[in-house]
Amino acid sequence: MNRLRAFFPILEWLPHYRASNLRGDFWAGLTVGIMLIPQGMAYALLAGLPPIYGLYAGITPLVVYAIFGTSRQLSVGPVALASLLILTGVGQLAEAGSGQFIALAIAVSLIAGLMQFLFGIFRLGFLINFLSHPVLSGFTSAAAVIIILSQLKNLLGITMPRTNLIQEIGAAFVHHIHETNLPTLLLGGGGILAIALLKKVNRNLPTGLMVIIPGMLLVWGFGLHHQGVDIVKEAPGGFPSFSLPDLNFATFRQLLPLGFTIFLVSFIESLAIAKALESRHGDYRISVNQELIALGLSKIGGAFFQSFPTTGSFSRSAVNDELGAKTQMASLIAVFWVALTLIFLTPLLYFMPKALLGAVVAVAAYPLINYKEALRLWRTDRRDFLTLMVTFVLTLTMGIQDGVLAGVLLSLGIVIYRNSRPHMAVLGRLPDSDNYRNLSRFPEAIDQPDMLVVRFDAQLYFGNSAYFTEAFEKMVADKGAELKVIILDASNMNDIDSTGIDAFNEFLQHIHKQGIDLYIASAIGPVRDILFTHGLMQKIGLDHQFLNIPDAVDYFEIQKNQGIILAPSMDAVQTNVEMEE
Repeated sequence: MNRLRAFFPILEWLPHYRASNLRGDFWAGLTVGIMLIPQGMAYALLAGLPPIYGLYAGITPLVVYAIFGTSRQLSVGPVALASLLILTGVGQLAEAGSGQFIALAIAVSLIAGLMQFLFGIFRLGFLINFLSHPVLSGFTSAAAVIIILSQLKNLLGITMPRTNLIQEIGAAFVHHIHETNLPTLLLGGGGILAIALLKKVNRNLPTGLMVIIPGMLLVWGFGLHHQGVDIVKEAPGGFPSFSLPDLNFATFRQLLPLGFTIFLVSFIESLAIAKALESRHGDYRISVNQELIALGLSKIGGAFFQSFPTTGSFSRSAVNDELGAKTQMASLIAVFWVALTLIFLTPLLYFMPKALLGAVVAVAAYPLINYKEALRLWRTDRRDFLTLMVTFVLTLTMGIQDGVLAGVLLSLGIVIYRNSRPHMAVLGRLPDSDNYRNLSRFPEAIDQPDMLVVRFDAQLYFGNSAYFTEAFEKMVADKGAELKVIILDASNMNDIDSTGIDAFNEFLQHIHKQGIDLYIASAIGPVRDILFTHGLMQKIGLDHQFLNIPDAVDYFEIQKNQGIILAPSMDAVQTNVEMEE
C-alpha cells in the first residue's frame, strides 16, 4: 500500500481531504484558472501554435500531475521557455502554425515525457545535480531576454524572423522598425504598463485577463483589426479530442535533441519551484524521482489530448501558494475554469489582440532575468560569475537549444576541473597547542623546515592522481634539502582507486630516492584496507601510521633526537596501526 501511495500521491491527500482546505484551494484554483486562460493562449502563440492549443495544454497535464505529483502547490501548464523551444526547434522542420508543425509539437511532448518518465522510473534524478546554479541562472536569464525580444512582432506589428539568436533579432528589428503599426504599439505598450502597475497593486490579481478584456472591447468598438491590429479570430470550442501522436522512427530521431532539451529545462524549472515551495511550508517532502514521473506522465497524457509540452510555472505557482492552496485540488479547480472557457467562451475570443498576448508573455518573462544573482556572484565568486556570463552569452548568440547543451557541458567541465584539482593544505602547528591549521589561513602557525604536513581533501582517483603527484613534487622542491619527512593528513581521503594507488606508489618512490620519509595520519579504515591490499602500507612502514598529526610529529622528533636514520621500518609492531575508525 505504501508503494502504491508513493506512485499515486493523490492517495495520500484525497482520502483525507479536509473541508478547511477547500477555501484556499478554491480561490487559488479560481485565480490560477483565470490567469491560465490568457497565459496559455499567449504561450501557444509564442510556440507558433494556434492560441487554442494553450487552453488544451491547461487540461490534461494539470489533471495528470494532480494524480502523480508530490508538490502540493506546483501549478503545471504551458510556460514561456518551453514554448520558445518549440518555436525554434520545430520551426526548423515545419512552417509555424501548419498542421505538420502542430503534429510535431505534440510529438515532442510525448518524447520529452517518455524521457522524464524513464529517468524517474530508473531513479536517475540525481544527474540533474550536475548542472550548476550559475549555469542555470545564466541560461534562464538569456532565455528570458530572447522570449521578450521574440514578442516584438506582436507588440509592434512588424515582420520578424522566427529565430532565437539575438544578433538576427537585432538585425531584423533595425530593418523592419519602420513597419511599426501605431495602434498595435499603443495596445502592446499600454498592456505592458497596465499589467506592471496592476502587479504593483496586488501581484496575485489575474492581470492578464484584466487587461485583455478591455483590449478586446477596444478592438471591437473601434474596429482596430481593420487598422492592422492582429487578432486571434476564430477559435474552435469543446474539449481536445483523443488522438495518437504522429510519431515514427524518422520523426523521433529528428525531434530527439529537442525532446531532450525540453525534458531537461522543464524538469529543472519545475524542480526549482517545487523545492522553493517545499522549503516554505516544511510540512511535506517532494520526491525528485516521483516528480520526474509526474511531469513525464503529464506530458505523455497531454500528447494524447493535443497538448504541447508543459511544465511548472513560476508565476502561477507563486499565485497558487500566495492564495492559500493546500493540495492539488487547486489545480483541478483551475482545470474546471479552463474547461468552462473551452465549452462556452471560445466565440468571445475572436477579438483578442495578439499585442496584449505579447504583453502577457513579456511581463511574465521579465522576472526570469536574474541580474541580482550576477551582481552577487561578481562580489562573492568571480569564477561562478564568469560561468554565468559565458552561459548567458552563449545562449543569446548560439540559441536556446545550443545554450542548454553548452550549459550542460560547462557544468560537467566545472565538476571535472574542480575534482581534478582538489584542495590541498600545508599545515603548521599553532603556538602553544597541538592543533595544526592551514598556513595560508593562519600565518602565525609554525612551519618546521625539516617537516611537511599536508592535508589532501578528496578521494585519490584517476581524475586527480596527476595533480596529487605534481602538487607534492612542487611542495617538496619548495621545501628544499632540509626536508626529512612528509606527514600526510588523510582524514579527508575516503577512497583510492587503482590509478590513485599507482600515483601514490610513484610519489613514494620519488621521495624515498631523496631520503624523505612518509608518515600517514588519521587515515580511515577503508583507506587503510586499500593501502594494505596493494602492499603500500608495508612500503610506507607499518610503524609510520598514526592516529593523528601530533602523534606523528612526536614520533619524528624522537627519531630525530635519537639520531636514527629515517627509513621505512618493515618490522614495526602493528599496534601503531590498530587505530580507531
